[in-house]
Amino acid sequence: MQRVALTFFIAFELCYYLLIAQTGIVEYFSSNIVLIAPLPIGGVIGSLLSFYIKTSNHHKIKLFLSLQLLMTLFYPNLSVLFLFLLGISVGALAPLLINELKRANVFVLGMALAISYTAGTFLFTYPVEQRGNIAIALTLITLLCSLFLPDKKVVQLKSEPFSLFAMVLWIFLDSTLFETLSRDLSVSIWRDGYSVEIALFHILGVVAALTLTFHKNQKELIIISLFALSYLLYFMQEPLLLSFVYPFVISYYNVVILQSLIQKELKTLAVYMVFIGWFASGAGLFVALENLTIFVPFLFFLASIKLISTHFIHTKETPCIN
Repeated sequence: MQRVALTFFIAFELCYYLLIAQTGIVEYFSSNIVLIAPLPIGGVIGSLLSFYIKTSNHHKIKLFLSLQLLMTLFYPNLSVLFLFLLGISVGALAPLLINELKRANVFVLGMALAISYTAGTFLFTYPVEQRGNIAIALTLITLLCSLFLPDKKVVQLKSEPFSLFAMVLWIFLDSTLFETLSRDLSVSIWRDGYSVEIALFHILGVVAALTLTFHKNQKELIIISLFALSYLLYFMQEPLLLSFVYPFVISYYNVVILQSLIQKELKTLAVYMVFIGWFASGAGLFVALENLTIFVPFLFFLASIKLISTHFIHTKETPCIN
């Protein structure tokens, strides 16, 4: 029962973030950065509050989910104050959710992400103005599941730690391409009938990340290469191939990030989420809105130099055994 509760708790809160916080509100307010600014401001404050409020994590989860539910009742007509409060709830729940992953095993994480990506993909085409009932249902299910979360905390998902720079870069690349695709009617893979392919390759990305064993540098190379290929397919206007590669790399790198983050304490998670969850994604949104996506490939050049130099240093430091 507790594993089922944890699975759906993770799945539906992630789905809420995708359908409401990341896309619903942004689209409803016509991507006006000034109008949606209270949401990320509240998100940053909420991330920090997740640690500084002195009560049990389970009590904090119920508190912020209740606040999320209350704000969701007014979606999508949210005032400046309600956007700010919704940002606080979503921002606080992000590090608390990742902290709960310390109780998950590979199967729970895989199932949660598969459910989240599949549901999010097929619900994405639903008009943003009409997602209110979906948002309420997702929050109610998450709140119900929070009542049955396991108490035992044992980190079962071991992974090599990745730098904050690498994680911010991946989130930025993802956010920029996602926001660009969402606004490009010529290559809108979610609205062009590729939902089955997208959901399938999301699941394949999750499975690959959880089952295939690679070293840290190899994972970084895989992720940056697949992102480079995704951008190339976008510039080449190849929606079918893009619906294979892009969902795969999204799932793959998110598993890698989650496995890395759960090694951190809640205080560190809260700080990391400010940069990963808000600054990186906000920068991606800005680049997409200003039509600067064409300049993003320059980052692949810089990332490649960093990977090559890191590999060279690692090879040089590794003793040669004859």
